[in-house]
Parts: sequence; structure tokens; C-alpha cells
Amino acid sequence: MTAPLPSEPGRSPWLAVVGIGEDGRAGLSPAAAAVLDAAEVVYGGRRHLALAGPLAAETRPWPSPIGDAYPGILARRGRPTCLLATGDPFHFGIGAEIARLVPACEIRAFPQPSAFSLAAARLGWSLPETACLTLHGRDLFGIVPHLQPGARILALSWDGSTPAALAALLAERGLGRSRLTVLEAMGGPDERVRHAGADGFALADIAALNTLAVEVEAAPGARIVPLSPGLDDAWFENDGQLTKAEIRAVTLAALRPRAGETLWDLGAGSGSISIEWCLRHPANRAVAVERRPDRAERIVRNARALGVGARVQVVLGASLASLPTLPSPRAIFVGGGVAEPGLLAACRTALPPEGRCVANAVTLEGEAALLAAFAEAGGALRRLSIAQANPVGGLTGWRPSMPITQWVWTRT
Repeated sequence: MTAPLPSEPGRSPWLAVVGIGEDGRAGLSPAAAAVLDAAEVVYGGRRHLALAGPLAAETRPWPSPIGDAYPGILARRGRPTCLLATGDPFHFGIGAEIARLVPACEIRAFPQPSAFSLAAARLGWSLPETACLTLHGRDLFGIVPHLQPGARILALSWDGSTPAALAALLAERGLGRSRLTVLEAMGGPDERVRHAGADGFALADIAALNTLAVEVEAAPGARIVPLSPGLDDAWFENDGQLTKAEIRAVTLAALRPRAGETLWDLGAGSGSISIEWCLRHPANRAVAVERRPDRAERIVRNARALGVGARVQVVLGASLASLPTLPSPRAIFVGGGVAEPGLLAACRTALPPEGRCVANAVTLEGEAALLAAFAEAGGALRRLSIAQANPVGGLTGWRPSMPITQWVWTRT
């Protein structure tokens, strides 16, 4: 991992980050063209370098992975250097990444309209009312939480195959009535804008550089991920090792997710708590620890199907033994193995101030562990019981589920 440069007050900007569009040099401001021409070395994709030509400077195409270029860029500190990017370098571009390594006071940035701005202008859409995301280098299923009825979505494609793949995903989920717009090479002489429905999508010869616009329309029975916690149990592939919907909703409320936090989900079963934690905010992460390989694989499938696969890290192993290897948590849920000696104490130790621990138990042994933790560390203890109406002969009666004992503790 490349180490960032130390901050040195008084240093002058030496690194230029220049956004360039399909119109090449003609679209650059005089200031952007000046720093480009003053650079000794220019980094960029081969397409960017061609658009910016002719260049007197040494040109260095981005390697794969792009991070391999960072040490060479940092080694040039103080010497005129330019990085070329598509449109706005700080909107899913190189800008934010390089700013983690180079102090902002040493960077001069010259953004152009992003693909999102150009697409919204072509379609007459309000950007604040549109979800903007990237599918480039990402799992297609990451779009799933955004597929809400009436939603408008702008997405950067991975390549020319992305529109058809997304159309198939929409149709499979009962969203085949949705309208797709494929916008290619915006701002250049080869710009093209085409429309098609998800059902029967048949656009061909789509350029690798394209942006997708989606207007979501749901048919009755479409698979729309609800915005509330406590998803129906049917959303999760499981073998019975599942925190049921009503208990899950109460558990999520007790965990109190906040944006950007990491959860440990210990004895994760089907991964439902991890997944719902990540659904609460796109910056949330979860580590699901599960000792059984078949269940660990099931968690991966569940997380991907609900669009959070990239944010749920699955760790195969016993909970207590795995803790030293895990990233620091802000909250911990113990759903399986709660009676393992030392586990709850280790969880309390791992949490920072204001970190939350929630543990559920259904067995007497698990309940005894929670009673002991409550006696030792305090917190809140409660019994949760759910009953469902079921047929009893020709009539209807209540069938209670096994009661759940829940311990909630916050580190002060």
C-alpha cells in the first residue's frame, strides 16, 4: 500500500489533475491547457493521452492496476506533473484517490462536467433527485438497493455489455417495464443516445465508454428491496439458521447503525444481520464470521443478491479465535455461539467508546451467558416473544415462536 506524502506547509502545487472530455483539447480551459503544456510528465489512459495530444511532455499510460503508478507520481514531488481523467476527476475518478496520497494544497484540479452532469443535461433530469453510481469494476448487483419504483438512476457502465446485462437483471426482478437510455461518447463527435425497454432489450454495437440511465417501473410482484429493517425471511436463502424478521428488526434498532460504521456479525448463519446493517447506509461495512463452510457460502450469495456483496466480508472460522484478525468494529452482534466462554468479554474489550454490543440467545445455556454478562457489565436485558396466527383444525390460533433473550450493552 502506497504511503501518503507528509504535509509540508509552504509547498507550491506541483500536481495538476485535469478532466478531459470527448472534445479533447478544444474543451479545456486556458488554465487547464497551460498546466498540461507545462508538465514534464503526463499520466492518463491511452484514450485520454490521445484526446490531449499533441503533447511535448513524456506520456505514461496508466498501468493495471492503476495503483502501480502511484509511487512514481509521489517520487516526482515538486516537479510539474499532470494526471488526465474523464470529466470530473473527483466523481468516481482518480482525483479523490490521489488526494489521499498528496496534500490538497499541492494539487491544482481542473474538472470538466461529469458523465452524470452531461447525461442529466441530455435527459432533462434533476441530479439531486437522481441516484448516481458506478458499475465500472463493480458487481452489477450493487444497483439492486437503488431499484425502487419511480427511481431515476445514472450509472457508469463497465463496458459495452453492461446495458444488456442490466436489462436482463431488471426483467428477472419484475422490472422489465423500466426504460433504459444508453449514452455513448457524450460531448464528442461520435455521441449517440439510444432508448430501449428492459424487456426485449436489443441495442447492439454499444461503445465501451457509455453511461446508463434507468427509469424504474415495477410490475405487480416485482422484487423491490424494502427500505425498512426486518426484511421478510423469504429474502434470505437459509437452512433455518436465520434471525427471523421481527427479531431482526428489533436487533437492528438495538445496534443503532450509523453511516460508515463496521459491524462484527458473529455466528452469522445466513448473514441477515450483516446484510441489513449494510442496507441501512451505502458506507456501512460488515464482517460476518461463520464456522460452517456451507453457511459461509450462503452468506456470500445472500449478500450479493441484495446488492451489498462488496461490503460484507465473510470470515470462515470460530468467532473467538477470529477476533484478533478482524478490522475494528463500531458495533457487534452475537447471534451464534453466544455461550462460548470468553466471547462476550472479548467483544466488550474490542469496542471503542460508544460502541454497541447486542447478543441474542434462544437456548438456556446462551441465556445463562447473557445473564452473567448483564450481572457483570450491566446494559439492558429483555425477552422477545413472537406469535403467528396459524390454522388449528378449522379455526385459527396463536403459535408462539421460541422466546429470544437479548442483551444490549454500550461501552462508555
